[in-house]
Amino acid sequence: MEFKDTHREIVEACMSGSRQAQFQLYKLYSKAMYNICCRMLNSEADAEDILQNSFMDVFSKLHYFRFESSIGAWIKRIVVNNCINFLKKKRLQIVDIGEKDVVDDSKKEVWNDSQLNVKEINAAINLLPDGYRVVLNLYLLEGYDHQEIGEILSISASTSKSQYSRAKKKLRGILENQKDNLRRMIS
Repeated sequence: MEFKDTHREIVEACMSGSRQAQFQLYKLYSKAMYNICCRMLNSEADAEDILQNSFMDVFSKLHYFRFESSIGAWIKRIVVNNCINFLKKKRLQIVDIGEKDVVDDSKKEVWNDSQLNVKEINAAINLLPDGYRVVLNLYLLEGYDHQEIGEILSISASTSKSQYSRAKKKLRGILENQKDNLRRMIS
């Protein structure tokens, strides 16, 4: 079985109108998609709303799905697009810059401190401004490249690279500050 055929029977049953299959598809993907929404939107309430709207879109547009990718990738694209549209309505700020300002440090580590845990890193990411957080999440966690991010956000690939670079720099600062606060508490 090819990757794109994952859960094919469930998807075909959903296309036929089966409520049980729709519930099954929702159960399979809702937790992962909710996590994407939370990372992108930085709000559990907004994440819940966008998740529900996204699955309404999935079920109403399922007849467009052609099994050219996995159903999970197709749902993820809908979720990400809905998150981006929501953020744009809230006036997501991404500053377009020139090529000369782009620093490609995509090979560098975001952090090197083994003392940090996942909760601390997630909390630090949530402190980033929306534009930085969205680009960082799309690139680092969701696996989109800068060209794809540019297309999704209607910005240039160089602006995506710049936002990513600035997000990492700001994230390093936040994480350093967290370490300093922890040291003060321990002392």
